Amino acid sequence: MRALRVIVPPLAVLGATLFAAPAALAQDGPSGQAMVQTCYVCHGPDGRSAGPVPALMRGQKEFVVRQMLDFKADRRPATIMNRVAKGYSDEQIAAIADYLASLK
Repeated sequence: MRALRVIVPPLAVLGATLFAAPAALAQDGPSGQAMVQTCYVCHGPDGRSAGPVPALMRGQKEFVVRQMLDFKADRRPATIMNRVAKGYSDEQIAAIADYLASLK
């Protein structure tokens, strides 16, 4: 029995790779939803704090990004959030804010 060989033109492979690259890049690292899970430790279940720690802002992407960047740059004083924010890249902060903005 002979094996059937399929010959794929090199340009087809290159084209498929180029179209798949943005999707692969989008999958690098944890999603905004996964990163937000760590926030719930202090901000309460689903980020709906009932205590002294503020609830996470839902549906307000620009506000979340601005606050996180202010924490990261030490423009906003905090006990812990400035150290937490420094652990995230600007792209990760945007992903977190995107996820929170999708919640209502």
